[in-house]
Amino acid sequence: MSKVFNVTAACMPEQNYMVDIAGRLQEIKALVDTGSYFTINKARQYGKTTTLLALEQYLKADYDVVFLDFQMLGAGEFENENIFALSFGRFFLRVFRRNNASLSDGVKTLYDEMYRIVNEEPTNFRLQRLFEYLSDICGASPRPIVLMIDEVDSVSNNQIFLDFLAQLRAYYIRRASQPAFWSVILAGVYDVKNLKQKFRREDEHKMNSPWNIAADFDIDMSLSKKGIQGMLREYEADHQTGMNEEEMAGLIYDYTSGYPYLVSRLCKLIDENVSKIPQFDSKKAAWTRDGFHQAVRMILAEKNTLFESLNRKLADYPELDEMLQDLLFTGKSIAYDPDNPAMDAAFMFGFICCRNGNAVLSNRIFETRLYNRYLSTAEIQGQKLYKASLKDRNQFLVGGRLNMRRILEKFVEHFDDLYHDRDEAFLEDVGRKYFLLYLRPIINGTGNYYIESQTRSMGRTDLIVDYRGEQFVIEMKVWHGNEYNLRGERQLAGYLDDYHIDQGYMVSFNFNKKKKTGVFEVVVGDKILIEAVV
Repeated sequence: MSKVFNVTAACMPEQNYMVDIAGRLQEIKALVDTGSYFTINKARQYGKTTTLLALEQYLKADYDVVFLDFQMLGAGEFENENIFALSFGRFFLRVFRRNNASLSDGVKTLYDEMYRIVNEEPTNFRLQRLFEYLSDICGASPRPIVLMIDEVDSVSNNQIFLDFLAQLRAYYIRRASQPAFWSVILAGVYDVKNLKQKFRREDEHKMNSPWNIAADFDIDMSLSKKGIQGMLREYEADHQTGMNEEEMAGLIYDYTSGYPYLVSRLCKLIDENVSKIPQFDSKKAAWTRDGFHQAVRMILAEKNTLFESLNRKLADYPELDEMLQDLLFTGKSIAYDPDNPAMDAAFMFGFICCRNGNAVLSNRIFETRLYNRYLSTAEIQGQKLYKASLKDRNQFLVGGRLNMRRILEKFVEHFDDLYHDRDEAFLEDVGRKYFLLYLRPIINGTGNYYIESQTRSMGRTDLIVDYRGEQFVIEMKVWHGNEYNLRGERQLAGYLDDYHIDQGYMVSFNFNKKKKTGVFEVVVGDKILIEAVV
């Protein structure tokens, strides 16, 4: 059976193309070796279950591992303490025996006794008795037992779960004087310390000691460029497409920042979808820069569980929605504040990250998806500028190439006609948004665009447009005087060197009443800058 790229469940090395995570497993095992109790909390579809399955096998040489998934317990299993204790006990015993075909005499006796009780005395079994048996089994086992629970937060707004977690914590803390699990690993989107966010305000009395035990887990779960390249090398050995593995890995990483689902989804789209489009019509043609950008357009246009989760969180946190629009359209730097509930939630769910003390979108895919979201509302598309772009767009293609200078000229013309009397605050707040609003229908369906977030500072925003293999770098900024403008021109000229491009573009929103609007050509060293002033 040939391998495939997988985005629907945990990846298996014998069936799926995967990034090698041996280094990650070594780091996690170091925590287990010290007997740590910790949580692996990452966003949805971030490779948690894949990592735990691999970790289960990795630890077996030194530990007895019991790996449980709370999604396999129905909501009815948490109806009361008795039902949960019985369900957990049966679940534990089944997995423990499956992973340990031959039990020592002492463990076998305890196993048989516990098995009989959870099946024959259902009304007299509570959490205390459950943990007494678990402790006895841990004490009788010739090897340390590691407990791993996946999707631990799926039922965390339940008092029974809190009581279970409190018992687990109590036994773990006292493991020096009474037997207990050697190491405990809880996995889910929510950190144990953040599970309290799932409670209603009237349940705040539940937020007590179970939250303060977990050790810090700072192991990077994202996929590296080197790791992605290794995965593509394995794929190339099977399919001989002739791809430039280093270039493709770099493109994938640049757009995803190593977010596992997005990496796998882009690869799957190139392999299974792009390769069947008439303009590509083969895997060899698909695994190219053009094929990659086609896959980016596909993923940005599709519905998937990751984007649906993003939309739900924006609906749940209106202040987060407003903050992201400020971040995307005004060029403002927003300090990361973990005490801000909306920002903390966005960080926990993987939508933003902290870079140099500021909150930024986690990757280009999320960022462009959000731009598309905000530029696609009925209110926005009802703007006269958007309608003008739809009317103008056919004149911007010459021989299949995008005429960016002509786009700037028409944008200046329409913007001046529609908004020439607006004040400084208007330009600060929506100037960049309106340029993107004008640009998007021109390149939509054929080109891609993203904001280079690392240059979003001091009001500077660099827009990168990819259109049929050609890149355009456009700096968007608000005018703050001639010296500031000259410095911006020098910065853009230097930035063009990074892209090996000789010509760049600038859009300056100038609130000086004596300004001269239009499109001008500026030479800076060996670079030509086309500057639009509105």
